[in-house]
Amino acid sequence: MKQFDEKGAQLLGMSVDSTFALKTWATSMGGIRHPLIADFWPHGAVAKSFDILNADAGIANRSLFIIDPNGVIQHSELHTGTLPDPDATLSKLAELQG
Repeated sequence: MKQFDEKGAQLLGMSVDSTFALKTWATSMGGIRHPLIADFWPHGAVAKSFDILNADAGIANRSLFIIDPNGVIQHSELHTGTLPDPDATLSKLAELQG
C-alpha cells in the first residue's frame, strides 16, 4: 500500500501455508502487492517464535506487528475474526516514528 511506502514501512504477509498455497490464494484475491512469506517448514517455526502459532489447529493466529529497523517489535495486535484497520495501523506507525 502506497501509504506505508511513504512512511518507509515494508508490508509482509506470512502464513504457515506452502508457497504454492500462498500464490494460489493471492491469485484468487485478485493479486496481493506485498510479499508473502511461507512459514511452512518447519511448520510454523516463525509463528511459534512470535507466539502466534495455534498448534492444535495448525495455523498462525491473525496478527499484526510493527517491527523497527533494528528488528525489535514495537507494537503487536491479535485479530480474531477481524482484519487489521489500515488507518489505525498508519496512525500507530506515525506515533512510533515520532
